[in-house]
Amino acid sequence: MAMEYYCGMKRKTSVTLSEDIVKILDKTAKPDESRSEVIERLLRERLAALARQAADDRDRALIDQHAAKRNPDVLETLSHQGDL
Repeated sequence: MAMEYYCGMKRKTSVTLSEDIVKILDKTAKPDESRSEVIERLLRERLAALARQAADDRDRALIDQHAAKRNPDVLETLSHQGDL
């Protein structure tokens, strides 16, 4: 899946990480990718996943809400059908 990266202005910030996290970041890095680039890539991927999950949850809630209203109609229609 292609990720769309925003290449606008960047803000310098400081983050303190545990040594074990730094080691994992270094192992996770693509060739010639800095720690900052790794952190930004991983954050973007995770934030995109969270946004997709939130959208899925909203969709599921809407489907469930409408299904609860439609289920009695569907069950009645099915009761008029013969066995297959």
